[in-house]
Amino acid sequence: MKQLFKLFAVTGLILTAFTASAQQAKKVPASPPDTVKATTKAGVAIEVAYSQPAVKGRTIGTDIAPYGKVWRTGANNATTISFSKDVKIEGKALPAGQYALYSIPGEKEWTVIFNKGVKNWGTKYEEGDDVLRITVKAAKTKEFVERLKFAIEPAGKVHFSWGDKLVAFMVK
Repeated sequence: MKQLFKLFAVTGLILTAFTASAQQAKKVPASPPDTVKATTKAGVAIEVAYSQPAVKGRTIGTDIAPYGKVWRTGANNATTISFSKDVKIEGKALPAGQYALYSIPGEKEWTVIFNKGVKNWGTKYEEGDDVLRITVKAAKTKEFVERLKFAIEPAGKVHFSWGDKLVAFMVK
């Protein structure tokens, strides 16, 4: 009788452990963080720190990152971009430093916002903290990009792609 009880007890513990681990495996992971760093040919060190949301079958512009509304340009904490020197973004002056990067998506154009709120949670946007806004044309990616991805080119072009969207701006 004791042997049978021990067998049931051990079997119960094993089943409980498998069930618990299966439930943990089903949790949706947070958007993974990423950082991209580069120094341009002009000697400007640029760093972008962000979290990578996934499209997951949703439509950018309606289901996520709605057109005409401020978007955190990433997930979780505010995406940040830093410059080692004073720069011009699409011809507009921006002092060296670190900025929160927000955007306002549009079908044909996106507004990219450089904001002082670098310690903000991503959705806490204060328009009064804007340092610079630029408007750039939106383009299509060559291939679908499931997770948001930033890149910095040696000539100073910074771009991010997500889904079939590609947004780029020049840093000089």
